[in-house]
Amino acid sequence: MKQFVVSCLLVTLYTSTAAGQALVADMSENSISITSNFTGQDILLFGATDGPSDVVVVVRGPREDLVIRRKSRVGGIWMNRRSVTFHSVPAYYAVASNRPLADIASQALRTQHRMGGAFLDFPLAENSPSLTDEELIEFRRAILRNKRRDDLYFETERSVRFRERLFRTSIVFPANAPEGDYTVQTYLLRGGVIVDQESSPLTIRKAGLERTIFDLAHDQPALYGIIAIVIALASGWLAAAAFRRT
Repeated sequence: MKQFVVSCLLVTLYTSTAAGQALVADMSENSISITSNFTGQDILLFGATDGPSDVVVVVRGPREDLVIRRKSRVGGIWMNRRSVTFHSVPAYYAVASNRPLADIASQALRTQHRMGGAFLDFPLAENSPSLTDEELIEFRRAILRNKRRDDLYFETERSVRFRERLFRTSIVFPANAPEGDYTVQTYLLRGGVIVDQESSPLTIRKAGLERTIFDLAHDQPALYGIIAIVIALASGWLAAAAFRRT
């Protein structure tokens, strides 16, 4: 059924570009629900162009303040010696393109539109210590390294597939994808120049029992604490009763 709906949308998008729109894009889903058995999900992004072109898709997740610590060896023991807080760091970031980004756009354009992890700007929080340029570069590289290790930052060149004027790609959201609001930006480029772009929202939210527990913990923390204590006491009593019987 989903494949049928996507096929119908592709026909509609193709018709729209024929009517004069340079770029039309859509997604198979605009929301992801996190349940107890959530193991990650792929979302299909598809669209059509009005002629030969390049397509770059940039996905940004919710912003967060991120603390990066640097370890130093003291007396033969590795210890956290310095920490820096960065403000408004995307919790998730992904880029997909039909060709290598360096072949599609200039460095100036990629910097302007943050196309690629190397061009992300991580501003320092107000309470962070002053850093030299070299230290700042080192800490920013640590952010990229840690996020890529956790599968939350990635770039997949040549993952946008064209069939005539129609294109498609998959956006991968791992099991640890953070909850919140995402932005999916699709760029259409020709000769290294952006000729059109579209932005689509996407949300990731907890659902079912996980949503209920999350809301209770945040909206009524006192009640949540009481319930947690009661459950812990009941579990302890049941365990003790089971041991007495044996």
